[in-house]
Amino acid sequence: MLYAQVHLTLPAWVHDFVDASKSYEGDEAKVRLSIELSARNVDSVTGGPFGAVVFDGNDRIAAVGVNRVVPHSCSVAHAEMMAYMLAQQRLQRFRLNEDGSHFTLATSSQPCCQCYGATVWAGVDTLLIGARASDVEELTTFDEGPLPTDWIGELERRGIAVRRDILRDDARKVLRHYGEIGATY
Repeated sequence: MLYAQVHLTLPAWVHDFVDASKSYEGDEAKVRLSIELSARNVDSVTGGPFGAVVFDGNDRIAAVGVNRVVPHSCSVAHAEMMAYMLAQQRLQRFRLNEDGSHFTLATSSQPCCQCYGATVWAGVDTLLIGARASDVEELTTFDEGPLPTDWIGELERRGIAVRRDILRDDARKVLRHYGEIGATY
């Protein structure tokens, strides 16, 4: 028999950890939450060192995601992908900003090639990034895959503003810790 459904979940700790009623004003507050999610995911042994949050135009959380690739045996269960899928399901639309509203993705690390591709289509207007892909590859064993040479320009041409190196040192600390403990989750 072929499987007819996919079931992906966030760790149980997310519900107590995240205050969905809070407003996260400013780029640093948004990225800080994504970095805190990435650190908690490592410390809780529930996935890799990546966190992402989709925010609506009122600076409130639409959805969060953490890396769940190993626990779910699913290569698409990256933090950004989880956040996008959960926001899309919550709002019941595959393109988040299709109604003209504004959405931001804050991520602890630069999206890999898979998450970059999803960002093109997910319907976000702003992408906020902590660590760079070079940081991920330097401090862990992850391969972030190929991106267009002018990946930022490609996103900006599609109406997605990109701001990076937000709390980069904090994001690097999480990656470094993960790499030093030799984790594979």
